[in-house]
Amino acid sequence: MRTLVVSDLHFGTHAGTDVLRDPARRAPLLAALEGCDRLVLLGDVLELRHGPLREALEAAREPLSDIGAALGSDAEIVILAGNHDHHLVEPWLGRRAMDGGAPPLGLESAVDWAPGEPLAVVAEMLGASRVSAAYPGLWLRSDVWATHGHYLDLHLTVPSIERIGTGVMRRVVGTPETGPGSAEDYQAVLAPLYAWLHGVAQGAQPGRGRGLQAGSVRGWRALAGPASRRSVRGRAIAAAWPVAVAALNRAGLGPLRPEVSGPALRRSGLRAMGEVATRLGVSAGHVIFGHTHRAGPLPGNDVSEWSTPGGARLINSGCWVTEPAFLGTDPGSSPYRTGFAVEIDGDEPPRLINLLDPA
Repeated sequence: MRTLVVSDLHFGTHAGTDVLRDPARRAPLLAALEGCDRLVLLGDVLELRHGPLREALEAAREPLSDIGAALGSDAEIVILAGNHDHHLVEPWLGRRAMDGGAPPLGLESAVDWAPGEPLAVVAEMLGASRVSAAYPGLWLRSDVWATHGHYLDLHLTVPSIERIGTGVMRRVVGTPETGPGSAEDYQAVLAPLYAWLHGVAQGAQPGRGRGLQAGSVRGWRALAGPASRRSVRGRAIAAAWPVAVAALNRAGLGPLRPEVSGPALRRSGLRAMGEVATRLGVSAGHVIFGHTHRAGPLPGNDVSEWSTPGGARLINSGCWVTEPAFLGTDPGSSPYRTGFAVEIDGDEPPRLINLLDPA
């Protein structure tokens, strides 16, 4: 059985950075789907923070229909929700909440949908008869577990805007003294934040719905860019940053660290994903996730960083949205470049590939 895992397509970005809207850049993915037995869309299929749901669905219609058509008639498609399209599973989560006898979410629960719900529309675009959905993760094989990865935000030490938001929400709703120990614990903190962000986006005007992401990018440029190229404002932000992080820690929103750099982002994300796997009791040899948009491990990476405390190998499936601020001076080798996917062929270990790299 051959499985392809792709994540973070973000259909509907107002800046048009979701590369699969371009037929020419979509073609390599469609070619890779020929002969594929299963496609896993590992969350953030839609960008629901830039504007109304209808806009994201319209942007997704053509590429998702092409993706469905490229797969064989017997191929399976599995959808998982991420943080930017968490709204896809909110109706189902609401029905579960009304059912006092619903079992725990665990590591994988089958998601259903009703006609007219957003997930039903996405499934119809892909070819509904062979589409299923799961949350919060999916067992691809007895030794391979996949999830979008947004639960890791609770454990990040890099003070991104979303990480600070989770810290605030954690104070509001409360969590066990020992920290989250189940999917329900993570959901209790994250779901209200996602619902609020989605609600804000529904009334966003064109070009004004990217505040959260744009703020993070501006902060990255100010703090991680070369000091010699920072503006006066950027130098002021960099000087005040350690004081601001210390204040956030005193307010109980940490633990946070003031270091903001490529290596710090990588290490923090990997440690956080390892923490999630440990807390959820994931007993797998391989854990596939997306969310951070940083594909890996790539040649030259320290493989010891890409392991959970329990010894599972971490694999990040990258993204399909262009982020110039993160590409660095050599975009062609950047771990943030678009086109990554994870291929699982039979009993072979999962393999990270890039479908948009030059042949």
